[in-house]
Amino acid sequence: MARIRILLVAVLAITAGGGLALATYNFTQKPGRTVTIPTRPVIVAATDLDVGAELRPEDLRVVEWPANGVPKDAFADTKEVIGRGIIYPVIENEPILPNKLASKEAGAGLPPAIPPGLRAVSVRVNEVIGVAGYVLPGTRVDVVATVSPTDQKADTTSKVILTNVQVLAAGTKIERDTDKNKPMPVSVVTLLVNPDEAERLTLASNEGKIQLALRNPLDTAIISTTGVRQSALLGMAPTVRRVVPTPRRGVLTSVTTAAPAAAAAPAQPPAPDAPTVEIIRGDKRAREAVRQEQQ
Repeated sequence: MARIRILLVAVLAITAGGGLALATYNFTQKPGRTVTIPTRPVIVAATDLDVGAELRPEDLRVVEWPANGVPKDAFADTKEVIGRGIIYPVIENEPILPNKLASKEAGAGLPPAIPPGLRAVSVRVNEVIGVAGYVLPGTRVDVVATVSPTDQKADTTSKVILTNVQVLAAGTKIERDTDKNKPMPVSVVTLLVNPDEAERLTLASNEGKIQLALRNPLDTAIISTTGVRQSALLGMAPTVRRVVPTPRRGVLTSVTTAAPAAAAAPAQPPAPDAPTVEIIRGDKRAREAVRQEQQ
């Protein structure tokens, strides 16, 4: 009798376990509910694109983008963008937007990358002026000019004439070297300036010497300087100018002299004449000073 009970319990346990396993299997085999999200085709970059690049079919690809998250003014047809120039860098898989493209008539290259109201001016550089090749497209620099306003060596002055100027191109490259921004020695650097700055930069490069000072791109402070001359650099007394008349009427002559170290001592008044007496000896006369005894 006891064996029969144990057998019945075992049969019931096996039956219940099998049923539970079958139910679990059937539940997991049911297909899940599929949610469909509406999408729209969007043109994205197939690779990194630099400033000045002309878009080609191999630079682009079409992806299905969620319709409720499509960027404003995104393109859906590659025919709308092929042949247009890039004026701002674009990274891979980034949507192609109108604000990063030049107009259809502008073409590609350097001109479309110049914003309205600004000018591209090139200056000669070497390894020193170009900060050992680290003046690359997209970096920011200050321009220091060294020139003499009077053609006199003593008046030679160094002064910062332009600040926080963007480098548009280095040599013939308008895109930054993507290999860890390694230095790129060039002989010409193109700066992005307004017309007034273009005049100052041209005058400084023609009449004197210029030096580029590389800036931290996050440092946008504009600092005004007074410039430095040779005398101030060496700690010497500054020179002063005084105007003196010449024998010719109406003509003034400028004379440069060193500033006096100290005020000159006042002139002493002349001593009064000592009293004299006239002595007559025959036909001879003479005057002799009378000494006064101190009391």
